[in-house]
Amino acid sequence: MSLQYIKTYTYKNLFSLQSVAFQAACVFNQPEQVLGYSIYWIKQGKGTYHIDFKTYDFQDNVLLFLSPGQVFSVASEQIKEAYKITFTKDFYCIQTHDQAVACNGVLFNNVYEIPFVKPCKSDTQKLHFIMNSLMEEFQRNEVAQHDMLQAYLKQFIIVSVRIQKEQASVKTDVETKLFKDFSTLVEMNFKSLHKVSDYANRLGLSPKSLTKNFQRVGVESPSDFIKNRVLLEAKRQLKYSSNPVKEIAYDLGFNDAAYFSRFFTKAVQQSPLQFRKENETIIR
Repeated sequence: MSLQYIKTYTYKNLFSLQSVAFQAACVFNQPEQVLGYSIYWIKQGKGTYHIDFKTYDFQDNVLLFLSPGQVFSVASEQIKEAYKITFTKDFYCIQTHDQAVACNGVLFNNVYEIPFVKPCKSDTQKLHFIMNSLMEEFQRNEVAQHDMLQAYLKQFIIVSVRIQKEQASVKTDVETKLFKDFSTLVEMNFKSLHKVSDYANRLGLSPKSLTKNFQRVGVESPSDFIKNRVLLEAKRQLKYSSNPVKEIAYDLGFNDAAYFSRFFTKAVQQSPLQFRKENETIIR
């Protein structure tokens, strides 16, 4: 790795901003698990990132949003200008602010869609102004600094949500809300609730109605949605932790480790131990 410039601003280990530039292409083979919420803004550059078990190519002026638990690694990148924002839920709680900002399940806690957002020229100018304001505020160390930093972060997220919604495929308000509410519920409860009826009841629908709505939207069925989220977490833990299969099974809500193994093997065409052996990685 050939670093040309990197500057870090921090606020009480709760919120940080890094300004980064690379002289040449870099390759990182070591994955790392995201502990807080992260926003990457690659203003100028290109590369290939691995996020969980998918590969994404990007080029110039893209925003990337990562949530706690996701596993991120760089296959290659050549960056001229980039920024990384990291914050904890103690600094800015996604769920608490969701009614006003509506980013939960859209930018963050969304493992189901491509995580890149591409701003246009005018949006880039707005984001750049907010980024400069953030850097200035980090250096001031004045009264109410927490509130000012949080306000700028909120502005950055709001602009990003608006960009994402403009670029997303057009759906009716009802379809959008139902899908978001369902995916948010799954993200919060997939370790303990595995049945469609569990989520349908919380949404005030019958399992049949929920399934029909998903069919109209053209996405995978609710049962597959839940199953795939459980499998993703199983793969993460098998690859990036040393926890025994039995412990992983219990963590994911399976009282019978043998049943979990059958569930995993049927879906992945490999037993949990075979998957772990073929994907051995030591997490940073």
